[in-house]
Amino acid sequence: MQIKELARATGVDMETIRFYEKQGLWPAPARLANGYRDYAPLHLERLAFIRHCRALDIALPDVRRLLQAIDAPGAACLDVDALVDAQLARVRARLLSMQALERQLLQLRRSCSGDHAHQSCGILKELVGAAHGEACACH
Repeated sequence: MQIKELARATGVDMETIRFYEKQGLWPAPARLANGYRDYAPLHLERLAFIRHCRALDIALPDVRRLLQAIDAPGAACLDVDALVDAQLARVRARLLSMQALERQLLQLRRSCSGDHAHQSCGILKELVGAAHGEACACH
């Protein structure tokens, strides 16, 4: 299949497919007589795998390691387990960070209520003050 068919089948744009190919995430596809790449079912399967890993926010170097694990089915799974554990730790850290951000925004939101002119807006006053180095209600 040509790249546009591969893109359509996976929902991955053609530039990203070319990028993944340059990164060596799969074997080079065969070339047709006209020079176009001819992607095989293997490419479709690997691209779908990569897309799913990226949807889980797994970084490309880690995706590469997972692909290497697929290519070595007899190897121990400890590296894969460690990789997923590390990703889980990163996600949990981001969750804590996002919860802190939510608390800060809620505190900021409490500094203004009602329908009034911008010059009386507590949120804007807090943000402008913070930009000037003053303490902000959210911090």
